[in-house]
Amino acid sequence: VVTTISGTDPRGLSPGAAVSPQSISRRMSTPTAELPHRPAPLRQRARAPLPEELAMVPWLELLDATEHARVVAALQVVEASPGDYVCKIGRQANYWFGVLDGLLKMSNDSSLGFAITFTGVPPGAWFGEGTLLKREVYRYNIEPLRKSTVAGLDIATFEWLLERSIPFNRYVMNQLNERLGQFIAAREIDRLNDPDTRVARSLAALFHPVLYPGVGTLLRITQQELGYLVGLSRQRVNEALRSLQAEGLIAIEYGGLRVLDLPALRRHVHRGV
Repeated sequence: VVTTISGTDPRGLSPGAAVSPQSISRRMSTPTAELPHRPAPLRQRARAPLPEELAMVPWLELLDATEHARVVAALQVVEASPGDYVCKIGRQANYWFGVLDGLLKMSNDSSLGFAITFTGVPPGAWFGEGTLLKREVYRYNIEPLRKSTVAGLDIATFEWLLERSIPFNRYVMNQLNERLGQFIAAREIDRLNDPDTRVARSLAALFHPVLYPGVGTLLRITQQELGYLVGLSRQRVNEALRSLQAEGLIAIEYGGLRVLDLPALRRHVHRGV
């Protein structure tokens, strides 16, 4: 049996071409291109923390046995990648988050105008407590600059700890106080015209021993990532880092930067001619 095709055919057959039903069947059964895979939302990808990940949570040691057990049962961990949003402008805040590994950035909604990165969020950082306490929606985006491991504590457990634990309250109060100082310093950095000083001060902010205890003296960051945080090109960041290294303030190592003199980095002023 032969069928004659007339008119425009969506399978690319010429008008008047003779084809068999078997040929048409084979063409109809040919699989079409698959749609791009979209990962599940972060909450659906969450899992229980591993023992080594629990060891990275600095405030767990402040809790008594009952509090510790409830928190360990409530904590969730997820692997976030560039393109994911840990926090998104307009979403209701329901979790207190911490960075176990990787690097995040806090930024504005770039669709409304010029993109602004408020700060980087390196390992050891716990953030979002202010938004939780006010029961607000997020007024900033938090997203990974590279693959990162993020922990989350639900708001019910967070508030339960605030009601019960004095040491935990002190930890959160200290976080809020240090973060206020950090954003005042960030305001000053934004007004600096010298790129070397901006890089120095911004880099020093990522080595905050209270807000980011997981960093230590070596920060795993690329020059491109630092450029995103500072608002400079990778080439200009490279020039600034080499200048800071020549002054003995940092050491550029494979895959990261080591701070040799943190106080001097914090008060750095360009000494150009």
